[in-house]
Parts: sequence; structure tokens; C-alpha cells
Amino acid sequence: MGRLKEIVIDCDLPSRVARFWAEALDGYAVMPYDDAEIARLAALGLTPETDPVVIVEGPGTRLCFHLRRGDRPARNRVHLDIAATDREKEVARLISLGATFVRETVDYSVLNDPEGNNFCVTSD
Repeated sequence: MGRLKEIVIDCDLPSRVARFWAEALDGYAVMPYDDAEIARLAALGLTPETDPVVIVEGPGTRLCFHLRRGDRPARNRVHLDIAATDREKEVARLISLGATFVRETVDYSVLNDPEGNNFCVTSD
């Protein structure tokens, strides 16, 4: 069975929205960038300010601020990520509960709930 990994919020500028929520919530902070992550971003022509995915951690569920792609009506603004030890098995279980499969990547599977809201299943 899966567990809630993070709440994902689609943004036009993830770093700005992440900083806002890190300041707004007690005990939360933007996940620090180490030298290796800064180098990885630089190799992609990015900086922490232009990072398409910014994580905010704290005492509760972490928040993931993700660059929005596509028209707003075509995407959820917020979606849940579920972590599972066996992603394939969890996807099958969720489909049996009424979810529908959308697409697969190396890192996660995208499904829709019974009303068409996206959510992701990641590996633990």
C-alpha cells in the first residue's frame, strides 16, 4: 500500500512560491542546494532560482513546487504523490480501485482518480 510522499503544487516560478510557503509555515524551509545539485542545475543551464522543481521540508508532509507546463485548465494546480515499495503493484491496485492510467516515466507513473484529477505514484 502507498503512503503520502508529498503535495505537488504547479507554479509558474517554483522558487518564488516555495520561498513564500517556507516562510508562511512554521518549521518549514526550502531544501538546501549542495554543490553537486548546483552543478547539476548549471549543466542544464539552470540555477536554484530557475529550478523547475523546488522542495520545501518541515515537520509534516513535504511540499514540491513544480514548474507548470501547459494551459492551466489542462493541469491540476495541486496533486498528490504516493510512494510505494512496488510501484507496478501499487499502480495495478489503484487502477482496480477506479484510477485510470495516464503515462509512465522512469521516476513515476501518472494516474487519474475517478474524477480525472492527476496524481503520481513514485518508487519508495
